[in-house]
Amino acid sequence: MPSTLTDARDAAIAALRAPELASIIDLVAWPSAERDELGRPMHIYIADHAGIAEFSALVPEGIVVEGRHPIPSTDPMAFLPYSAEVANPSPAHDDNAYPLPWLRLWSFFTDRRSPDIAIIHTAGHYFPDEHGHRGEHGSLDVIQSRAPMVLSGAGVKVRGNVDGYVRLVDVMPTLAYVAGVDEESLAALDGVVRHELVDRSATYVIGLLWDGGHPGSLLDLAQRGELPGIARLLERGCAMTGGAVAEFPSLTLVNHTSMLTGVGPGRHGVVGNVYYDRDTDQRVVPNDAATWHRVFELYRPGVTTLFEAVTTARPDARTASINEMTERGSWASTFGLVRAALANGDAADPGEAESAQSRDFLTTIRSLLPDPKQSELVTHQRCFEDDDFDLYSAIDLLGLNTIVGLFSNPAPEWPAVTWWSQYATDAAHHAGGPRSAIALDGLRDCDRRLVVLLDHLESQGILDETLILLTADHGFESANESIRGSWQPALHTALDPLGVSWRDEGPGFLYLGVPS
Repeated sequence: MPSTLTDARDAAIAALRAPELASIIDLVAWPSAERDELGRPMHIYIADHAGIAEFSALVPEGIVVEGRHPIPSTDPMAFLPYSAEVANPSPAHDDNAYPLPWLRLWSFFTDRRSPDIAIIHTAGHYFPDEHGHRGEHGSLDVIQSRAPMVLSGAGVKVRGNVDGYVRLVDVMPTLAYVAGVDEESLAALDGVVRHELVDRSATYVIGLLWDGGHPGSLLDLAQRGELPGIARLLERGCAMTGGAVAEFPSLTLVNHTSMLTGVGPGRHGVVGNVYYDRDTDQRVVPNDAATWHRVFELYRPGVTTLFEAVTTARPDARTASINEMTERGSWASTFGLVRAALANGDAADPGEAESAQSRDFLTTIRSLLPDPKQSELVTHQRCFEDDDFDLYSAIDLLGLNTIVGLFSNPAPEWPAVTWWSQYATDAAHHAGGPRSAIALDGLRDCDRRLVVLLDHLESQGILDETLILLTADHGFESANESIRGSWQPALHTALDPLGVSWRDEGPGFLYLGVPS
């Protein structure tokens, strides 16, 4: 960095570490200026208000360089069993855990789209004026980073609860291997094939993503008999008690892309739901109705999706991606249909992300979706209470119709690999936080739709030939409405006198020396 930007970075870090901001700022992280031959940072620094540690490949647990160690625990199994999480919801920083900090932040800071400084919210920070919700995710901490991991059906080697965890980047290589992809071609990925969990005996592979599906609540409800679909999966398979660790940040587009490419954001390039691209001098918003069908345009060279890997290995195999943004290479794709409609002039231009035009585009899309308030698979009361719950329930119903339709075709046309993403769980958890009434109804509704799918596969005689993997892109924690505030005033005080322009995207991605 030029000295002015180095000074600005140091001033910003000092301001963000002020004790008076500790209630809203959990951690501050930044990369070293030194990079290896592939452009990856040699060190990552993590700080809280009382200390700084330096992390590297040689010392992934970090070494203290000032004050105390800012990471009290890196245990991926923290707050288990689930009763421990319930007893200590949205824990304070000193009681929290931050799994795999070096690997996750190293990947994040490798890409040029990543910020100069990552500002990580505390678990309880409530920031509705900056697009925050009652339920939040995005942090490095263990609960927001923990997704469920359930494996069921053909080829699953173990049964019941498995004491341990995997990573979300393991999803792509594991499913690709089961579907017949040569393991050697998967060796360069960040994720690995989980041989201890599966073999290659399945004829069909189905991946299910319940966006924001909180793993503790999911398994607890299944045990209580309130999620019969999940219970059926568990009868024929297993669940990782520690779930799957998401990449940082624990946000939607980052982890959808990570799990279906097998690499972290430092390699696939989708570093957030919103970020600044220095090379194009643009604010990029992948997570918007106007851009969902174009997310693949953001991938860095060399990225391979699950669908591309399977098609390369098995050119005659059909693959399907239903309501999933990471769908490049799939034979049947929801967003492929959107692109075709736009190309043919059958749909209006969606415009720019977050624009009035994109909102009009989404309104048009909604008019074509099933009415969730007419379906027995949706809790109607929640649709009236929350507009996003209503919208994503409609999208989920369309997804169910699509996957059932695919497996209602003649058997030779059935896809060998199918992925179906549901989203009402994310809307419900944002609306109320984990364990809220609306969040639990979101899980129950997704389960009702799962039961329909399982019944259909069974009626077609292929349930016993199918491996099903169910996961999510992140976990959730509840914000505390008494913990409010913004770090923006502190940044203005620290940076404006230096004459360095800056922007804070997210909020939490701080870019220095770029147009504000």
